Amino acid sequence: MSSQFSIGIDLGTTNSAVSYFELNRTSGRGADQAMLPLPQVTAVGTVEERPLLPSFLYLPNAQEFPAGALALPWDRKGKAGEAAGAVVGEFARGHGAKVPARLVSSAKSWLSHAGVDRQSAILPWQAPADVARVSPVEASCRLLAHLRAAWDHRFPDTPCAEQEIVLTVPASFDAAARDLTLAAAQQAGLRQVTLLEEPQAAFYAWTEQLGEGFRKQVKPGDVILVVDVGGGTSDFSLIAVTDQGGEVQLTRLAVGDHILLGGDNMDLALAYAVSQRLAAEGKKLDPWQFNALTFACRQAKETMLADPKLKRTPLVIPGRGSSLIGGTIKAELAREELTRVLTDGFFPEVPVTEIPRTARSTGLAQIALPYAQDAGVTRHLAAFLSRQARALAGAGATTVPLAGKAFVHPTAVLFNGGVFKAPVLKQRLLDVLNGWLAADHGAPAKELAGAELDLAVARGAAYYGWVRHGHGLRIRGGTARAYYVGVESAMPAVPGMAPPVRALCVAPFGMEEGNKAEIPPQEFGLVVGEPTRFRFFSSSVRRDDAVGAMIDGPADSDEFEEVAPIESTLPAKGGDAGRLVPVNLQAAVTEVGTLQLHCLEKGGTGRWKLELNVRMKE
Repeated sequence: MSSQFSIGIDLGTTNSAVSYFELNRTSGRGADQAMLPLPQVTAVGTVEERPLLPSFLYLPNAQEFPAGALALPWDRKGKAGEAAGAVVGEFARGHGAKVPARLVSSAKSWLSHAGVDRQSAILPWQAPADVARVSPVEASCRLLAHLRAAWDHRFPDTPCAEQEIVLTVPASFDAAARDLTLAAAQQAGLRQVTLLEEPQAAFYAWTEQLGEGFRKQVKPGDVILVVDVGGGTSDFSLIAVTDQGGEVQLTRLAVGDHILLGGDNMDLALAYAVSQRLAAEGKKLDPWQFNALTFACRQAKETMLADPKLKRTPLVIPGRGSSLIGGTIKAELAREELTRVLTDGFFPEVPVTEIPRTARSTGLAQIALPYAQDAGVTRHLAAFLSRQARALAGAGATTVPLAGKAFVHPTAVLFNGGVFKAPVLKQRLLDVLNGWLAADHGAPAKELAGAELDLAVARGAAYYGWVRHGHGLRIRGGTARAYYVGVESAMPAVPGMAPPVRALCVAPFGMEEGNKAEIPPQEFGLVVGEPTRFRFFSSSVRRDDAVGAMIDGPADSDEFEEVAPIESTLPAKGGDAGRLVPVNLQAAVTEVGTLQLHCLEKGGTGRWKLELNVRMKE
């Protein structure tokens, strides 16, 4: 059965949304692209429809609520819903602020955390032993299952599982995080899933909103900077506008590295500022209360950003012990403090040469989400534009004029992410960027008026599903990184010294999906029949490495990022177990966005396949 709809799902760190687009349409612009209303528990015994589903999962105690108090419409009709006892959405966020030890938040950020086992039950992080935990994959699955159930409840004749799903991910998600996102989608019952970068989705939403009018906003020679600061990540992308045979063409030039920096950090900063005021008044918060304050600051921030006229918002921090009401601490967040903490702390006015701080101040650090060490979004943007200028110049790029420029000069900026609902933050970033451009003898960049910041990613994802069928204008560019496999060098045994690992390029930057790359003939030894570990690397700046290029010291170079390894036992024939089988290599980027590395036995019939998800966009 062919799909009737393209369903765009924005699985956000803070909020999730769903949009849909009819695939049989001949025109890409129109009011019939819709957002799916999302039923969710908003209070005990109360269900309301909202355009956004807060991406929070609450795991209640078995006796915490009466039977059926958290039931959803599809639960009452015997249809699929959340796992027993769990609730997601508005009530999970609000009630979880009072009981943070049972609240799972930022599941998407945990999904990208390579320092933990993302398929193990670790969330809520550092929860007491009596709290049943879930894995980041399971938490994401439950959010997606809620979205699927909401669709099936509204459209029972066109089940979600039979539609084409475009699920968005941060541009900076590594291969393992994208693969785990797909795993969560499949566990939630979503079958035909394509992944799309969030900044790309925001750009597609902008083109859909303007229709053919977008061609009047940009012209060949323009370089568009997409700045997406969401709840958990900051993503940067560069899109070039070129002329191909008289037709406008869009090409993705670069994406930034993974930066865990966003609204979550801002909530923590606000909570820290408020807690310092309270401490000066003799009201010291314990860790549990600080968590509650952080969630209260998140709600206050969102309330004040939604209402520019609101000057201050009250904060209520639950007390501890038997007299909870008497121990409640009250405070408030003023707009002046909100603006100062977020503007100066996260968007400082710095020169383009100022790079983010990366060094830690102590030798021991608590294991948690690997937030960026430097909170300055503008510093990370400066590093991105400067680094990509060097990469593009080294690759001899002709689409972007770089002569005499210290960094890539964007001509236009498209903002996305709930953080930029605050006009002062958007304007600060634009002022800083234009200051850099003026100092480097460049013209100022203009802002591209975007769609709704909370809904643009979902809308753009749904629209992109229609574009994939040969309509509209598609962003090109191939893989956003070059990919390498680690190869252990042959060397005599030396006490205390491991053989160095070199990086073999198996997929060059910009390799189009559906293509194969034959590794130039050279023989490698493949370990079969026993557990082994395959290391992979990627690079967003090495654009000239051809397939088969061998580079020394990838682990010690800032041009490479090591992605999650593949640990596997490849099948062996007869007495081959534990020995090195001579092989040649062949790589391919499939239509579904995975990198396949085939190991072909030299002079034999052995054939082994390793698969790594590399899709970042279409």
